[in-house]
Amino acid sequence: MNRSCIVHVIRTRYADFINYCYLVEEVQSKTAFIVDPSWEMEKILRKLEELQVQLRAVLLTHSHFDHTNLVEPLIDLYNPEVYMSQREINDYHYQCRNIHGVHNLEELTLGNTSIQCLLTPGHTSGGMCYRVADYLFSGDTLFSEGCGSCFGQGGSADQMFESIQKLRRAIPPETIVFPGHSFGMAPGQTMRTLLNQNIYFQFTEREDFVRFRMRGNQSSLLNFK
Repeated sequence: MNRSCIVHVIRTRYADFINYCYLVEEVQSKTAFIVDPSWEMEKILRKLEELQVQLRAVLLTHSHFDHTNLVEPLIDLYNPEVYMSQREINDYHYQCRNIHGVHNLEELTLGNTSIQCLLTPGHTSGGMCYRVADYLFSGDTLFSEGCGSCFGQGGSADQMFESIQKLRRAIPPETIVFPGHSFGMAPGQTMRTLLNQNIYFQFTEREDFVRFRMRGNQSSLLNFK
């Protein structure tokens, strides 16, 4: 179990949008980074004050507004560095101050913490997951219950299949997964649980995966079964 940093789960809401962002506290240096800050700034500020840590970085899994809308306000307050996949920046023209493009398998070092970047397109063309020791921040690529929609601009069920298979191979079963949304299961399930219970890990053939994800009889885009 990773003991160098602690993940603080922050549930935020605006209208019908419910997101999870994650403040990761590095214990030794008393610094922190945040993943996909959204909606309720006061919750983030309260947690930073409670922990007495300095916000050094923002990690963005993709460019959708419900994952990025507090980036600029946080830059105004703390001037953190911001990281997003270079492909996402290029394809969606995302811009903010202090932005750095990162690439597949690139390693970031924030304080004493090493962060591995894993490019996982499918929901968007440049989606990025971040692995921090025994934690995985999976954005809208991988949920506990399913995977992200593949219908939007740059979305691809074919690429999502590849990304899901990539995570299957790369992420150890004891890793704790923190997605951008929850649809019944609390964030923080183990990869082992997802491998056993997430329906999209049960497909081994690309054609079956794509057909099921793009099927026309879904009651909603987030109806995983």
